[in-house]
Amino acid sequence: MQQPLKDPLVDELLARLAPKAKSLVVTVYGDAIAHRGGNAGLGSVIDLLRPLGVNERTVRTSMTRLAREGWLQAQAIGRRSDYRLSEDGRRRFEAAHGRLYHQARPPWNGQWTIVAAGAVPSAGAARERLLRDLAWLGFGRLADAVMLHPDPDEHELRALLAEHSRQVMVLRGAAADWVDAQAVAEVVRSGWELDRLAAGYTAFLDAFRPVWQALQRSAAPEPVRAYAVRTLLMHGYRRATLRDPLLPDELMPHDWPGAAARALCRNLYRHVEAAAEAHVSAVLHTAEGPAPDAGPAYFDRFGGLRSSATPASPAATGSAPGRRTAAPAAPGRPR
Repeated sequence: MQQPLKDPLVDELLARLAPKAKSLVVTVYGDAIAHRGGNAGLGSVIDLLRPLGVNERTVRTSMTRLAREGWLQAQAIGRRSDYRLSEDGRRRFEAAHGRLYHQARPPWNGQWTIVAAGAVPSAGAARERLLRDLAWLGFGRLADAVMLHPDPDEHELRALLAEHSRQVMVLRGAAADWVDAQAVAEVVRSGWELDRLAAGYTAFLDAFRPVWQALQRSAAPEPVRAYAVRTLLMHGYRRATLRDPLLPDELMPHDWPGAAARALCRNLYRHVEAAAEAHVSAVLHTAEGPAPDAGPAYFDRFGGLRSSATPASPAATGSAPGRRTAAPAAPGRPR
């Protein structure tokens, strides 16, 4: 049985982040379980959460709620329970995986997509639900019932509009070449609340820069410590990116803290991931026995981790990453 981890570095992170248990379970599934088949025995999940200060009773409650919300499917096997990702849960995790772990997309072509929802009936809050779901796809608010995005996922947008209403006008085109650049910058700043997003990234940097510095000064971390740091790293980064539409670089301020946050996340992740995976391998079991090894997609995270044929090395590091990713945000994620 895994014991609570008594580590000042991890304790400080837990105090700063104050993560909710259910959201922490989501992080563990996304970072440590999804790439190993997406299935875990309840006892394994309890053992993976215990070093992070979450007790057995709270884990059980969180798992039940996530199953009720459609993220997980429970399966009773004898006296034990396994929880695997549901199809809906797997889709959400795949979308989040692209957003969190992958590289920059091509340069922006200058085209904007505008959705005008003024004709959608307001009765039953249908319009507000549509605007909220457009925001989950990364759209910013240009005016009342008018949303825009520089590079939305067209398939996701079409599916969303088909669900809600066809009383919507969709326009696509570039801004007139005589529009002042400062006007565009102001639309971006206000439409996507860049100040609030920047504050989230700054808080992430404040929390994890000392961790990077401390680990650089110390010996290679033990597996359980590396696992705790990696999990809290991705929990904090997921929280910081939750509402970030990941707009093209061309539209962002030159000192955008999201770029520094991604570089720090990638370097710290690569520093601890091998030791962290060793801990997961020792703990994660299903009804059939030990969980499968990490799949190939795992080693593509942050532009490439150690080779799957290379022995685990907790000192794996890398250079700073790009700033953007192509995958959309996953809707409805617990915080």
